[in-house]
Amino acid sequence: MTDWTPELLLGLDERALVEYPILACRVHRQMLDPLLFLAERAACAGFILKVASSYRSFDRQLLIWNNKARGLRPVLNDTGEAIDINTLSARDKVFAILRWSALPGASRHHWGTDIDVYGSAHTDPEYQLQLTLAETQGDGPFAEFHRWLSDELAQGNSDFFRPYAQDRGGIAPEPWHLSYAPLATVFSRQLTQELLREQLEQTDLELKQVVLDNLDEIYSRFICVD
Repeated sequence: MTDWTPELLLGLDERALVEYPILACRVHRQMLDPLLFLAERAACAGFILKVASSYRSFDRQLLIWNNKARGLRPVLNDTGEAIDINTLSARDKVFAILRWSALPGASRHHWGTDIDVYGSAHTDPEYQLQLTLAETQGDGPFAEFHRWLSDELAQGNSDFFRPYAQDRGGIAPEPWHLSYAPLATVFSRQLTQELLREQLEQTDLELKQVVLDNLDEIYSRFICVD
């Protein structure tokens, strides 16, 4: 049985995490061996799997959200280009931010089960990672790695999956985002709208009232992806 607490679901409990410096990541302890196995499979295929992002706390996600809402951090449109959020209504600001950034308390990165990955075998060491679709497609620097990863996942060689593989009108496609199914599917079911609302109500969140007024739609479009 997988143990969980409300604090773990919300990114407020780090006791289940372990740090793995070689991959520069912090993940749930039950996910480390499967991640190392995936990295070994990648190495056998000629790729060096790297982790761009792993565990992210509630406070870190809150900082990202608030900075975007205040115009201190770029907010992107569907094609990944920065937009001027000052031209948007408060509601449109919320949904524009949600397209690429999770609501604090609702990020899958809170659980230690989700990572953003890329393959670096054929990349200039000076290259600045952007995590854009262009990097994963065509002749993008990580396209070959992602083609291999797609085959690997399709063949069922790991318990990872891409929760944002397709555009369902919520979070934009993120082929680099992997989720460890045996844990993440359990945690996803436990993260209720009521639990999230209770946390947000006591949080200094920019655009909070707009978020709370639209939480039903936000929950169904951006959080319930499994």
